[in-house]
Amino acid sequence: MNYKYPVYRPNLSGNEKKYVNECLDSTWISSKGKFVSEFEEKFAEYIGVKYAAGVSNGTVALHLALITLGIGPGDEVIVPTFTYIASVNSIAYTGAEPIFVDSLADTWQISPEDVRRKITPRTKAIMPVHIYGHPCDMDEIQKIAKENNIFVIEDCAESFGAKYKKQHTGTFGDISTFSFFGNKTITTGEGGMVVTNDKTLFDRAVHFKGQGLAKHREYWHDVIGYNYRMTNICAAIGLAQLERADSIIPRKRKVAELYIKYLNDLPVEYQKEDKDVFSIYWMFTILVKINEDREP
Repeated sequence: MNYKYPVYRPNLSGNEKKYVNECLDSTWISSKGKFVSEFEEKFAEYIGVKYAAGVSNGTVALHLALITLGIGPGDEVIVPTFTYIASVNSIAYTGAEPIFVDSLADTWQISPEDVRRKITPRTKAIMPVHIYGHPCDMDEIQKIAKENNIFVIEDCAESFGAKYKKQHTGTFGDISTFSFFGNKTITTGEGGMVVTNDKTLFDRAVHFKGQGLAKHREYWHDVIGYNYRMTNICAAIGLAQLERADSIIPRKRKVAELYIKYLNDLPVEYQKEDKDVFSIYWMFTILVKINEDREP
């Protein structure tokens, strides 16, 4: 008998409907409204950063992070080959060149050793991607970045709630991004977040994401900006999801434990949880060694 298991099914059993109805009743359904700022503030507090800016999806979050750092044509950004295409697309949007590096065999995360080999005078940033909710070796990544005076942009699209040495992913980089797509650990339907501890970077990100609107003058746009804002409705869903994050994440880890237990006798490998790491197992994935065992 063949069983079909959904990749992910969002759990919307909290205050999602209540908060969305509040938006509808108030008529604040676009990028203005109380839920946007409340979600941003609560999210920043949850992971332990000073600033968070809600955006319309995870891909634009990456693009916003890159342009906030001033990355553009002639620059290089190091990114793992094993990642979702959005990581690479966002680099291409800026005119910079993605430089691909290999991943480690056990954790499937970016290889610090290969990062060192790929750095050139044009390298402006490293983009570690915490694949499947398992944190990268951020000690090594930060060390390399400091030695070479380059930025770190954490792609945390899959790692909300994951920790490296008891510290949340998204708190190590100069600037970091999250995705809240429908299959993510917490969702807003479509949405993302850009976070940082640097006030200057935060102000630049907010400026760019709001069509480049200047603070000092109404309808005065002093940079080429983008419409990357999160809606009040999406933020309402996100806030309700965030309220239940501490029950959602343990459930995901329990499911992973069961997979490991019952797949243990099969000729497959799974992502190893490294020491000093708390993985959220965003997606439990296996590695099949024999080509014949793969689906065509």
